[in-house]
Amino acid sequence: MVNVPKTRRTYCKGKDCKKHTQHKVTQYKAGKASLFAQGKRRYDRKQSGYGGQTKPVFHKKAKTTK
Repeated sequence: MVNVPKTRRTYCKGKDCKKHTQHKVTQYKAGKASLFAQGKRRYDRKQSGYGGQTKPVFHKKAKTTK
């Protein structure tokens, strides 16, 4: 996990603000994947039955050391 500051001084474009002030910063998280999205339906149909894994599974993560 990367150390990220919780607040950040950045420009506030409110009507009565218009200057740099403290703002709370959060990181976005991926939403819950829908079971009924077209790609998921297609993938589940393809995966069903015999025949093993049908799509590539990514294994080459980013290197942690140089």
